[in-house]
Amino acid sequence: MKKFFLSLLFLLSILPMTAQRKASLDMDWRFRRGGTINAEQMDYDDLRWHLVTVPHDFSMEPLVNVAGDARMADVQVGPFSKLSIGNWDTGQTVGGEGWYRKTVALPVEGNTSMDTYLSQTRVSIRFDGIYNQSEVWVNGVKAASNVYGYMPFVVCLNEILADKRNRDARNEREVTIAVKAVNEGLNSRWYAGSGIFRHVWLETTEMLHLDEWDTYVDGSELINKGKDANVKVFAKVFNETNRTRVVTLHVDLLDDQEKVVAQNDLEFEVPAMKKDGFEVATEMTVKEPRLWSVDQPYRYRARVSIHTSGEEKDALLIPFGIRSIQFSAEEGFKLNGKQLKLYGGCVHHDNGLLGGAAIDRAEVRKVEVLKAQGFNAVRCSHNLPSEAFLHACDSLGMLVIDEVFDQWEEAKRPDDYSQYFARDCKKDMALMVRRDRNHPSVIMWSIGNEIAQRADVPRGKEIALELNLAANNEDRTRPTTMAVNSFWDRPLFTWEKDVHRVFDNIEIGGYNYEWRHYVADHDSFPDRIMYGSESFPKEMAQNWNLVDKNPYIIGDFVWTAIDYLGEAGLGYTYERSDNQWIQLLSWPWFNSWCGDLDLIGNKKPQSYYRDVLWKRSKLSMAIRPSVTEGEYEDVSLWGWTAEENHWNFEKGYLPIELRPENYQVTNVVGHLKHDVNGYRSDSLRVNVYSREPRVRLLVNDSVVGEKSTDPETYTATFTVAYEPGSIKAMTVPQTRKATADSLEYVTALTPARIVLKADREAISASHNDLSYIEIQIEDEEGHLCPTAEIPLEIIVIGKANVVA
Repeated sequence: MKKFFLSLLFLLSILPMTAQRKASLDMDWRFRRGGTINAEQMDYDDLRWHLVTVPHDFSMEPLVNVAGDARMADVQVGPFSKLSIGNWDTGQTVGGEGWYRKTVALPVEGNTSMDTYLSQTRVSIRFDGIYNQSEVWVNGVKAASNVYGYMPFVVCLNEILADKRNRDARNEREVTIAVKAVNEGLNSRWYAGSGIFRHVWLETTEMLHLDEWDTYVDGSELINKGKDANVKVFAKVFNETNRTRVVTLHVDLLDDQEKVVAQNDLEFEVPAMKKDGFEVATEMTVKEPRLWSVDQPYRYRARVSIHTSGEEKDALLIPFGIRSIQFSAEEGFKLNGKQLKLYGGCVHHDNGLLGGAAIDRAEVRKVEVLKAQGFNAVRCSHNLPSEAFLHACDSLGMLVIDEVFDQWEEAKRPDDYSQYFARDCKKDMALMVRRDRNHPSVIMWSIGNEIAQRADVPRGKEIALELNLAANNEDRTRPTTMAVNSFWDRPLFTWEKDVHRVFDNIEIGGYNYEWRHYVADHDSFPDRIMYGSESFPKEMAQNWNLVDKNPYIIGDFVWTAIDYLGEAGLGYTYERSDNQWIQLLSWPWFNSWCGDLDLIGNKKPQSYYRDVLWKRSKLSMAIRPSVTEGEYEDVSLWGWTAEENHWNFEKGYLPIELRPENYQVTNVVGHLKHDVNGYRSDSLRVNVYSREPRVRLLVNDSVVGEKSTDPETYTATFTVAYEPGSIKAMTVPQTRKATADSLEYVTALTPARIVLKADREAISASHNDLSYIEIQIEDEEGHLCPTAEIPLEIIVIGKANVVA
């Protein structure tokens, strides 16, 4: 099936979220890829650099063949290079060094002098994420650095600008920001992206102010048998003036119609120069609240303001949800008092060929397509997601496991975060919780994924307790978890003997591919709450049958819900005659190919099977031509058999993912064997999936056969010869009153037209919005031509760009 998605980006400005306090700095950055000299200096000439809008991922920019070497055409396509040192890990992409510069006009009013402005106003720039290691200069002065690219950080400008020598003599109300982003070496097991790949904000407040990450609304407590809610509001007030202030904290809780449903005032004194903040808390009752849930993700807003001498000094408007979460081995996971299984999938942070750029609409659409596929929960693997993604989960009703680390002190790649872990882990753990605790979608904090030190004595326990404490100090309403794998990396350890040391240190047990231990572990540890933190697609039935039957297993998260860049070829499928172990594939593979959905959100064959498994559909069908004689189909642990959901199998047809040219340069060269003439069309395997006990198959309205479905895998398999026309699967009614369900595929004829379908009728004139346009090839009767291959050139007319 040939589908393409284009993201059209309208090049107009965006209004800041709160003009007086927080303004977007996403537009008009000048960018240069590669190292340079003195680019941090205030008077550096950057006019030859090109303009970009952030979020921006420079690893997705087409690579330039500066020397015009014709040989590079064989090793370089767009952003992908056979020479990538990250190879399959990073999807054949190239990192390196990138520089960004921007001049920012500070919002100084009238004739106010800079000295007065800086004495009255706290001025900061917030970076939501720069991958990987970054340094920031303000007017040529080193202001900050960060080593974990997924973590946000704030740069305060006051101290630098207080020294008049650091101001721009041409216009001291302007500041020049220079950012160096470095993504070098082997620092990630998947595609991360490079550069300022999340939003940038200018934040201005008075010297008596609140902090966004230190203002927290807890709507998790339902009272009076669930009829009302006790809402707690925690705030930290910063007094950077030279005198003690009497402050009133005022809170209004607003519904979606801006009606005040509860309010409270609290008066207190804040000592002078209280730069570490003065903590206060208040609570109030919301009568008969509308609860946040996966089906009705209703959100209130808390307007939290501080006043002194009758004057408002600062205010924040915080979306929040009223909802309760409970976990127990006896009753499983409960949302608002009702049992709910987690229909889960793991997701990486990239947005396909947009790379790591966390454009708001891209994040929303990702959640939309996951919800449409039946997922109600995601695990953010294995790093802090963007805030835009969490806002999307809040607004659309998607539960989230928020994960912070892929490694602790023991490295998985030579240049990864492990070298900074001991120094920064508690700070980064706490920062994740502080940033994300206002999101009702978040239900667990994950302290790590497949950690090598997980059961080490004593260090594994020491680290886990430190991270648990860092999380609990910031939020006591959500449990901690960890994704735990088998001890292949610790051969002296066994699951039965040693894994309890890991689960003793967390509240919810995440099992990576270890579903076979569920029942035995429950017998030994009946209070343990479990879930599949990762599972193989081809074992989804075994996993889900156990989840469905046992309350102590609260859900399952497939690896993965949607394809991602990097870990190239992890979900491979091909024909072979040997037994050599393979896990990842080199050039030209860049896609993981293990998701239920592909890079642009289209359903793959395994997703149709999941529809039956999750009772979203009563029937699905997929066809796979026979394997070449003398060979067998090798399906990766993370893969799916090479079946397709159509009825166009002319002699010689070969799916693109199985073609020999896609394996010409791999770590297993010489072992990949395919019939270059394509599949035999006289022997097709047809899998019919249904929870109904019997199904029937017809080709061109002639009955091929009738079979029982396997009660554990819900599958019946037929062998047929290809005949153009139609193939139909039907359920067989077991009673006279029952009706049959059917599914039919029709052979598409000669391609006749190109059809474009936009995901929405209108978009906003904003760099944060995108239009996803699906391009389909159809025959005269409107049938999709799944095997059509027609070169297309895309031309956009108007104020828009093709960004992917």
